[in-house]
Amino acid sequence: MSVIPERASWKIKDAAILPELLALIELGADEAALLGSVQAHAKTAAPQMTAEFYRRLLAHPETSEYFAGKSMDHLHGMIGKWFIELFDGTYDEAYARRRMVIGEVHVKIGLPVRYPLSMIDVVLPFGEQVARESSNPDMGVGAFRKVLSLDVAIFNQAYEDNQLKHLAELVGGERLARMLLAGAG
Repeated sequence: MSVIPERASWKIKDAAILPELLALIELGADEAALLGSVQAHAKTAAPQMTAEFYRRLLAHPETSEYFAGKSMDHLHGMIGKWFIELFDGTYDEAYARRRMVIGEVHVKIGLPVRYPLSMIDVVLPFGEQVARESSNPDMGVGAFRKVLSLDVAIFNQAYEDNQLKHLAELVGGERLARMLLAGAG
């Protein structure tokens, strides 16, 4: 049995992950401001992006089952708001908390993580198109990719936190749960 040393990253939880992730993706204040400067363009692009997003999800039986009996207008509004907020220009603890809530909702409805991840290719071209409207298109596109990566990391963290919490309850501790997840137990 291999022993995994205690990792500093294991102590970073909840919205505290945001400063760590921002440092990791190296999103600068100038990039954040650049994204904020094109948020109006994101509002214009959001309806088309959400239409394509839900067209794809509803075309597949495995994903469409999550929408049975749901208000599609409400869902379109939510994903549109999420897209527009990618261009908020302010990526702080409140931003991270909103993103964690989205991830937690995905977990609560039992949505496999592969589905939100597989939809990134729908969001990416629309976001890049918006970012190209900035005063520095290359920097804007790079900044958008960083923010989208940030969101994906935060969403995934919600899944990891949920799995870790339940496994830790089963085995009697978070460290042992982490070791088991790593295959070291």
